[in-house]
Amino acid sequence: MSEAPKDAPFQAVQIDALVILKIARHCSSTFPTVATGSLVGMDQNGTLEITNTFAFPTIDTSAADSHQNDASNLAAAAPRAKSNIAYQAEMIRHLKEVNVDANNVGWYTSATMGNFVTMPFIENQFYYQKDNDKTVALVYDTSRSSQGTLALKAYRLTNLFMSVYKEGKFTTESLQKSKLSFRDILQEYPLAVHNSHLLTSFLHQLPSPPAATEPKEPTSLSDLNNDRIKAPLYPSIDNLDLSIDPFLEKTCDLLLESIESHYVDLNNFQFYQRQLAREQTKITQWQAKRKAENAQRTLAKQPLLPEDEWQRLFKLPTEPSRLEGMLNAKQVEQYSKQVDGFTANISSKMFAVRENLLPQ
Repeated sequence: MSEAPKDAPFQAVQIDALVILKIARHCSSTFPTVATGSLVGMDQNGTLEITNTFAFPTIDTSAADSHQNDASNLAAAAPRAKSNIAYQAEMIRHLKEVNVDANNVGWYTSATMGNFVTMPFIENQFYYQKDNDKTVALVYDTSRSSQGTLALKAYRLTNLFMSVYKEGKFTTESLQKSKLSFRDILQEYPLAVHNSHLLTSFLHQLPSPPAATEPKEPTSLSDLNNDRIKAPLYPSIDNLDLSIDPFLEKTCDLLLESIESHYVDLNNFQFYQRQLAREQTKITQWQAKRKAENAQRTLAKQPLLPEDEWQRLFKLPTEPSRLEGMLNAKQVEQYSKQVDGFTANISSKMFAVRENLLPQ
């Protein structure tokens, strides 16, 4: 797990187990639609403690326009909706009345197969982080957690990306000047699960099964007839299964889609470069022609023509934003990490039986 930078407002995130259960229940009930909610807690000694959470209300899509009637997109933008902002303020006011932690410390969202690096995610986190630096975004992978492995991670926008995003310029020149890359968009923070002392005491008091005693050796034939030796359980051979994990196949498909999206964005930028080169060539030719005309008019003692008229005659194409391409590259990196994690066990199995896989 990556460590937090030294200049970060907090160094780690601590979340109560009850909060994880609430997030898991909400995300599982709305799957495959994106689920979002608010997080409350407090910052103490460099640790952001998340002690409670509540879900945002479901947005009614029946009154939406036809081109916006997408439940997933509307749910992804729920943290910035005016109705949910008022609902969050009302809930925090009620929490203060019952004397519990009522400081907003971020928000959470659900994801499928690690697909969360999108524009709504960046906009939501920027909305929270611009006013309160001590906020975090929790990403709960519903599909991965359904297989018995808790997939919950904490992210925050880096200070460098926040400064560039405030300016709103993601051109090649601005990115080179700020030295911003796709690796500098998000920063993952260590996440620790916390239980109350009362719950910990209860878990320690749960009765455990008695330990199996060593079998006594028989002393006579009658002992064998009276107490026959039980056959041992057969060993599990599931670990020897060489089938590919279906999550690995799906992740590879999503990885290919992200790579295709990255190439589409790259082709659009190359098209802009070709258009810019053509227009600059036309401008150069026009300026050379105008200089020749002014040279002739100087010999004829006639008034010179303006040489900056090309700004009105020619219009340079606008450079497309590089932010979408950076997000695609970040998503490709996220999928690559997942593929690396999935193939760790499969590669060891393939290595163990490689002699049987090689052609004879």
